[in-house]
Amino acid sequence: MTEFRCDHFHLRSLDPDKSARFYEEMFGARRVGTVDNAGKLRVIVELGGVRLFIEQVPAGTHAAPEPPYLGLEHIGLAVTGIESVVAELKRKGAAFAAELASPRPGTRTAFVRGPENVRIELIERTAA
Repeated sequence: MTEFRCDHFHLRSLDPDKSARFYEEMFGARRVGTVDNAGKLRVIVELGGVRLFIEQVPAGTHAAPEPPYLGLEHIGLAVTGIESVVAELKRKGAAFAAELASPRPGTRTAFVRGPENVRIELIERTAA
């Protein structure tokens, strides 16, 4: 059977450089390159072992709607010590789409609102 591996997530942004700085400052992402893709800037960052391609779109392009909607709904980042992670991100100025919650035993989550309305889930899993 064919083996599939995650290569990247492709995000769209009015300002890819600004969006990349958000992921760098909030989550410690590491910028690994920039590419001119047919006249559009693409900034590549590595976040949690996955590359994010952040590509420029024309002015007037619509941001993602508020959930629920079809398609990719959020990026999930596993953390340890979620309360301190949330506090640190708030000190850095992160906006939260959903505050710290326990949707089921052994799971705690919070959602950060990223550039272009990308939702980033922070999730801590513990023994239930």
